[in-house]
Amino acid sequence: MKTSLTLLLTLFLLINCLGQTAEEYTNRGFAKDARQDYNGAIEDFNSAIKINPNVGELYYLRASSKNDLQDYEGAMVDLNKAIEINPNIQESYFLRGTLKSNLYDYRGAIEDFTTAIKLNPTYAVAYYSRGAVKLILKQKDSGCLDLSKAGELGNQEAYKLIRSYCN
Repeated sequence: MKTSLTLLLTLFLLINCLGQTAEEYTNRGFAKDARQDYNGAIEDFNSAIKINPNVGELYYLRASSKNDLQDYEGAMVDLNKAIEINPNIQESYFLRGTLKSNLYDYRGAIEDFTTAIKLNPTYAVAYYSRGAVKLILKQKDSGCLDLSKAGELGNQEAYKLIRSYCN
C-alpha cells in the first residue's frame, strides 16, 4: 500500500514537473514562428489556447502564423475570436485589415485600420495601410492625408507613395 502511494505521488509530481504552462507554449511558439516553422508555432499556440482559451492574444498569434502559411480563412477565424475576447488588441485589427485588403474587401480593411488607429493614434503602419487602400478606392485626398500622417510618425515608405500618387 505504501509503495503504491509513493509510486502515485512520484508519478503525480513527475507529470506536474513535465507539464508545460501556456506561457512556455507561447514562448516556444514565438521561437518557432521566428524560425519560420509556422506549423510548429501553430501547434504550440494550440496547446497554449487549450490551457488559456480566453486570452485573445493567443488567437492573434496563431492567426499570424496561419497568415504566414496563407491560411487566410483560418487566420480570419482566429482574428475574429481574438477581437471577440479582447477588442483592445490593435494588432488584431491591423492584421485583419491587411487580410481584408488582400481579399479585396477594401471598405472592411479601412474599418479595421481605423479601429487600430483609434486604439493607438501613433500606429504609423496602420495609417500607411489605410492610406494605400484609400488610394485604391480613388479617395486620393484622404489617402494622402493618411500617408502624410504615417510619414510624420516615422514610416518612410509613406513618402514614396506620396511622391508617386499625391503630388
